[in-house]
Amino acid sequence: MNRLAKSLARLALLVAIPVGLAGCGINTIPRQDEATKTAWAEVQNQYQRRADLIPNLVATVKGYAAQEKDVLTSVTQARASATQVKVDASTITDPAQFQQYAAAQDKLSGVLGRLMMIQESYPELKSNQNFLALQSQLEGTENRIAIARRDYNQTAQVYNTTLRTFPSVFWAKTLYSSQKPAQLFQATAAAQSAPNVDFSTPPPASPQPAPAQ
Repeated sequence: MNRLAKSLARLALLVAIPVGLAGCGINTIPRQDEATKTAWAEVQNQYQRRADLIPNLVATVKGYAAQEKDVLTSVTQARASATQVKVDASTITDPAQFQQYAAAQDKLSGVLGRLMMIQESYPELKSNQNFLALQSQLEGTENRIAIARRDYNQTAQVYNTTLRTFPSVFWAKTLYSSQKPAQLFQATAAAQSAPNVDFSTPPPASPQPAPAQ
């Protein structure tokens, strides 16, 4: 009986140790780290979706407003700059790289707003079905970007708090000492908003549109 009791005691101890460690938060940091990386991947996914829409949008506008060369060039260049910034999961803990990526995307948001306002001066473009479809997709993507950023910030904030608060800070200083806080988006409200296009305002007098190409 003593031997059986000792065996059962050892078994109970083996079970109790991992349960106790789990209860004290040893798994919290890696779990929240993975959640933050997943939220970051969704941000990248939505930005890529927007980048994929832009060439068709630029081509459609150019067919009716080729003379708006400065805006069209600015959008193309901003898209190129935004897509050339290389990012991965490590970007969220690299302040310089994170800010470079966010700044490039915010710049693209700004020039896209200018592009979308061009339609006010070109009635034929304003009623073009292809343009309207692309506009709708772009606005939907801008909204998804705003939501993805919000969700990422919330997830990252929870993770950052875990790294600094008791009892999880004990694990952050020992087993997970290489873990760094995640960066947060600090974009303006305008940068995260979909372009504001008012179809109710009559367009001003405008030059004749260029023929579609």
